[in-house]
Amino acid sequence: MEGTHDIFMASTSLRRSASRWNTNSIGAFSRSSREEDDEEALKWAALEKLPTYNRLRKGILTTSRGEANEVDVYNLGLQERQRLIDKLVKVTDVDNERFLLKLKNRIDRVGIDLPKVEVRYEHLNVEAEAFLASNALPSFIKFYTNIFEDILNYLRIIPSKKRHLTILKDVSGVIKPGRLTLLLGPPSSGKTTLLLALAGKLDPTLKVSGTVTYNGHDMDEFVPQRTAAYISQHDNHIGEMTVRETLAFSARCQGVGTRYEMLTELARREKAAGIKPDPDIDVYMKAIATEGQEANVITDYYLKVLGLDVCADTMVGDEMIRGISGGQKKRVTTGEMMVGPALALFMDEISTGLDSSTTFQIVNCLRQNIHINSGTAVISLLQPAPETYDLFDDIILLSDGQIVYQGPRELVLEFFASMGFRCPKRKGVADFLQEVTSRKDQRQYWAHKEKPYRFVTVQEFAEAFQSFHVGQKISDELRTPFDKSKSHRAALTTETYGVGKRELLKANISRELLLMKRNSFVYIFKLIQIAFVAVVYMTLFLRTKMHKDTVTDGGIFAGATFFAITMVNFNGFSEISMTIAKLPVFYKQRDFRFFPPWAYAIPSWILKIPVSFLEVAVWVFLSYYVVGYDSNAGRFFKQYALLLGVNQMASALFRFIAVTGRNMVVANTFGSFALLVLLSLGGFILSREDIKKWWKWAYWCSPLTYAQNAIVANEFLGHSWKKFTQDSSETLGVQVLKSRGFFAHEYWYWLGLGALFGFVLLLNFAYTLALTFLDPFEKPRAVITEEIESNEQDDRIGGNVQLSTLGGSSNHNTRSGSTDDIRGQQSSSQSLSLAEAEASRPKKKGMVLPFEPHSLTFDEVVYSVDMPEEMKVQGVLEDKLVLLNGVSGAFRPGVLTALMGVSGAGKTTLMDVLAGRKTGGYITGNITISGYPKKQETFARISGYCEQNDIHSPFVTIYESLLFSAWLRLSPEVDSETRKVGTKSPRVLGH
Repeated sequence: MEGTHDIFMASTSLRRSASRWNTNSIGAFSRSSREEDDEEALKWAALEKLPTYNRLRKGILTTSRGEANEVDVYNLGLQERQRLIDKLVKVTDVDNERFLLKLKNRIDRVGIDLPKVEVRYEHLNVEAEAFLASNALPSFIKFYTNIFEDILNYLRIIPSKKRHLTILKDVSGVIKPGRLTLLLGPPSSGKTTLLLALAGKLDPTLKVSGTVTYNGHDMDEFVPQRTAAYISQHDNHIGEMTVRETLAFSARCQGVGTRYEMLTELARREKAAGIKPDPDIDVYMKAIATEGQEANVITDYYLKVLGLDVCADTMVGDEMIRGISGGQKKRVTTGEMMVGPALALFMDEISTGLDSSTTFQIVNCLRQNIHINSGTAVISLLQPAPETYDLFDDIILLSDGQIVYQGPRELVLEFFASMGFRCPKRKGVADFLQEVTSRKDQRQYWAHKEKPYRFVTVQEFAEAFQSFHVGQKISDELRTPFDKSKSHRAALTTETYGVGKRELLKANISRELLLMKRNSFVYIFKLIQIAFVAVVYMTLFLRTKMHKDTVTDGGIFAGATFFAITMVNFNGFSEISMTIAKLPVFYKQRDFRFFPPWAYAIPSWILKIPVSFLEVAVWVFLSYYVVGYDSNAGRFFKQYALLLGVNQMASALFRFIAVTGRNMVVANTFGSFALLVLLSLGGFILSREDIKKWWKWAYWCSPLTYAQNAIVANEFLGHSWKKFTQDSSETLGVQVLKSRGFFAHEYWYWLGLGALFGFVLLLNFAYTLALTFLDPFEKPRAVITEEIESNEQDDRIGGNVQLSTLGGSSNHNTRSGSTDDIRGQQSSSQSLSLAEAEASRPKKKGMVLPFEPHSLTFDEVVYSVDMPEEMKVQGVLEDKLVLLNGVSGAFRPGVLTALMGVSGAGKTTLMDVLAGRKTGGYITGNITISGYPKKQETFARISGYCEQNDIHSPFVTIYESLLFSAWLRLSPEVDSETRKVGTKSPRVLGH
């Protein structure tokens, strides 16, 4: 019956997908003329007789010995997947295009059209409210005054002190499928905002007007987060996961899109036409169309294409965990979205940290994919090499939020020539385009020496482009609406998530189990910690000293129960840091529609329950009988169940505090405050009768109220406390309970236990809601400095507005483009005279601090680390992984040395070793400073190391950061005024 059900489901799927993919007639085809051996032919014939559902799960894969074996594509092993990819793409530069053409030819010869996406944007405006720098700096007073001012502004009582800032100004254009588009522009020109607008990911606080359509459909008619993929310039990944695991999880969550429906239609048409596909191509297409796999073939393909196969089983790493290089991490960010089925790609600064050769290889593979599969892609690059620039079909030049040019790459120089500007022969076109709109760089490109030069503003360029024939063609195209009937039914995604809810939950469970395994040290340490405290607890409340004769003795036992509850409660505090560490990745994947928040919340709760069982077991099993609690076995297990509820409640509470605080400082502050309130109003420190009536509500809202009442009821209503004293008719246990304001009823144990598990459900539900509705706590804010504000009236057009961030990291790079960068590339008629150049240079300010020059030499430096366990599993036999192998060299004073190499070559590793920043691994070799052996204690005082990662305190200004550094690094002889002068100078030489 199960097989019949599968056949019925497959036939239903075929009928449903036929209308989507049935676009052209098949035509006449003949069988493949490739010579086949009889065994493979028989296996293929047997495979063709299977029902469609089973046929799409089977394939024929040739082994390394040339034997043809039938394989289940759903259960391909790692070696089988790698062998398949190596056969299809042996050398990426050579074989990738041939492989993609084979895929396309198989689809084309049965008349199936691939879905395409054309993106149009018309009169797009994006505006923001910018803070003046004096009002943007956070402080205790300004925090509350800004809230008060916002309320008054909303009521229109006082005018707003914020300044209006236009990020994108009336931009229009068309992104064509099958053409690779390069987005160029100087920093702060609006490139990231344009990409976010096209991908449908703009911040809702921005004021947006205009339209963005996909195949003529508005954004609310489909799910843009899954139809398009935005690749951020920031690398947010979980450091404990390997590169392969990161891409595999992404592929598993994003699903296969419409690949399965396309494959069913493809298989039906090939069978009807009698066409036998290439076995390797057939296995690959079936494997990438099968969802629910923990590791998909498409993951191995992009590991190969992006050059990540050499570090596939290395952890990504972060500030605290050694991992892959910055360039490799950037490629992981790119691959994370490319493994999904999105048809439109919007890539923001994907070349940061990459060498020009690797950038060229990646862009070339993207170009092949876009051209052959008719995809849509816009890539933002800051300074692409000339050979990389030539790979693109179209160029979008953005400056000051306006489009200066959009169109074919071949015509961009013609447009600027019509404006009087010419690119020198030895100048890269991309660099020319970035500089020609800049006020300080434009003059050097002026071509008409007989005419006086005048600065041409961005507004004038934009208006001239509308009159240029390329701009007129785009305007004419935008006037004609896109014919929605020509849009492929599979082009736009209407499903919110890529796979079913069950698969998403399984994927998150698998990842959470993996992270718990990688963070096993934390859980082991917590067990050791609670065991150690339990030993201390036992010695404090040793049963030989714990009597049960008076009410005072009972008070000591009550203190012991309070200590137990407090300790178990404190053991959940680590959830704050562990939860906040994963929040940036969660927010990214939630916004990309990888999974719903509940699919993330449930595993982080359920999978921690066994850990709670173990922690509480260590505490109770060690301490219960040693302390001398009631010897009844039932009450032993009842205390165990109660403390288990306390542990679960504490974990849920601190997870909830973490996702509402979203910042380590805020969460720790509120976590400590919550502990203080819970402990103070839990009924032990202050008894119920001593709490003021206006605080009674807090007493009843505290989970520890129910925990404390339940645990003392479990103990003092036991057999060992059923003693009667001479001055009372009540048992000793009841007297103890009443003396401390506890409830002397047996049912209070069950009431307290039920209340605790009720709090567990409530807090985990609140945790899920917080994950669903709250956004990252720290967001970048646009800031206008007073200097720019004062100069706006003098130069409204063509001036640059500086964007910076407070409470977050800066998203903008800086670059210089002064006239001394010309390097003799222009003729004398096109360049400034020497006198003019000298006069135009900014005057150097600051000072040269005295220092003693030193030389640094290193000889036969070898740096190695222990072989990662993931690589040992793959069959690597060596014990150590060598990262630097016998490196030698010398750096002399007065000589500027460039350290170059491809991504992952070991540049950062060498710098770390020379600077003494490596805290792990094994270093051998000699490093000397001016002939003397290097001593890290003194070397750190005479050296400065600018690391690749930008780690700064987010709540101080740039000036404050530099001033603080000057106070720490400069010698005591430098007075405070000199320190401040050097900090304010734009150019400071020294250190």
